[in-house]
Amino acid sequence: MPDFSARPRGADYFFTRALLLRSLGGIYFVAFLVLVRQGLPLIGSRGLLPLGSFLDVASRHFDSKGLAAGHMPTIFWLGSSDAVLEGAAWLGLALSTLVVFGVANAPIFAALWALYLSFVYAGQIFYGYGWEMLLCEAGFLAVFFAPAWRPRLFSATEPPPLLLVFLFRWLTFRVMFGAGLIKLRGDACWTELSCLDFHYETQPNPNPLSPYFHFAPRFTHTAGVVVNHLAELLAPFGVFGPRPARLLAGAIIVGFQVLLILSGNLSFLNWLTLVIALACFDDRVFFRLMSAVTRSELPSLREAVVPQSRARRATLAVLGVAIAALSLNPIVNLLSPRQRMNYSWEPFMLVNTYGAFGSIGRVRREVVLEGTLSSVPDEHADWREYEFPCKPGDVHRPPCLVTPYHHRLDWQLWFAALSDYESQPWIVHLAYKFLRGDRSIEPLLARDPFPERPPRYVRARLYRYRFAPLGERGVYWRRELESEYFEPLSLGHADFRRFLAKHGWLDAEPTR
Repeated sequence: MPDFSARPRGADYFFTRALLLRSLGGIYFVAFLVLVRQGLPLIGSRGLLPLGSFLDVASRHFDSKGLAAGHMPTIFWLGSSDAVLEGAAWLGLALSTLVVFGVANAPIFAALWALYLSFVYAGQIFYGYGWEMLLCEAGFLAVFFAPAWRPRLFSATEPPPLLLVFLFRWLTFRVMFGAGLIKLRGDACWTELSCLDFHYETQPNPNPLSPYFHFAPRFTHTAGVVVNHLAELLAPFGVFGPRPARLLAGAIIVGFQVLLILSGNLSFLNWLTLVIALACFDDRVFFRLMSAVTRSELPSLREAVVPQSRARRATLAVLGVAIAALSLNPIVNLLSPRQRMNYSWEPFMLVNTYGAFGSIGRVRREVVLEGTLSSVPDEHADWREYEFPCKPGDVHRPPCLVTPYHHRLDWQLWFAALSDYESQPWIVHLAYKFLRGDRSIEPLLARDPFPERPPRYVRARLYRYRFAPLGERGVYWRRELESEYFEPLSLGHADFRRFLAKHGWLDAEPTR
């Protein structure tokens, strides 16, 4: 093992930097893969929330495109065609692939950051979640953590800056502590230690292990809430402590994220939190994970480390001052009894506040969309359900395993069940696309029940879902009809057409 007693500046974190940045590249890869597969159906010219229309509305709201771009910095002000969207998504996928294989420098990470920030604004409601701004903030820090030009993560001329190690720990602290505080302030079940009695069943996208967590003895639920509080309220302070405390805090945070990954599909949130928490560990921790070549090269690499250039020192100094200034609002927010969850005070999302599950639903409801070819849309009609990749629907279909990938429409349908279609108008647009037989949304579906011709009517119904007991073979859910979400709609429905026209979604002719 190399001698870590005499430590040149930053030389303790060569392997840590490589592991963190390549893992971050993996998160970027998944995020851009989602865009490659789902971007056009969601925000393309024929998508559920077309980007071009959104940018036009934003320009009118801010009175000019220039003012709108200042509040919503996205490259798609320069062009928002389907070709541009697809090209940007594929470019992000290609660049993230390079990073995964260790080809990484500041320009590559700057391009990834700018691309993903652009898509976060372009994605509208489908990209309005905490892990999006977390990836933007972590991606921005990566620009300065990576070597400036030469795409070599093990370079004696550009050792890992200790400032960036600290800033990743500061980010880890805000993610964890913010989540812990929002729980204590948001729902009494977190102080009563009862939230996990409901969470595994009512979370947006349960996974195959979620029923086992749900039906575990109640004391495990109580213990789980206690562990949550320890990991989110106490462990974060250890990331700034001496090495033993820091390693323990890092291990608790990483272990807690693994537990969350096992219990549900929360997009790449937990994976990304785990990645940034790697900054709690130095090369000594990872020594046994290194290849034989890296082990042999590390001592000479550490000895050859040269001081940072004047330009590099100046850049890092400016970065440190900027992050310190931008941290003031998040710090005040953490101390405030009216804490905001997942919020940014500036458009580039450089220093944000975070939180998750400030309130826990006690009941799971699902919107089930159905269509029929029958001329009369009554209970005697043959209604067929639309199935989505990871959303609970057919009670005989088990919960999916998808994390860190993310089916964004499935996730948003969970929110639709918590409100009404006027609060989530895109769901009416979805029904319209079903009626028109619009093939552009097929990538968002698990199964189209009308492959030959579109239905005459589409309706949405609200069901109460519960996990089926573990002993029932071939049945994973039980459900009960609660109400109509919206009545049967047809292309000739007058109120339906007025609603579509109001949002600019009414087309001249069906596509099929």
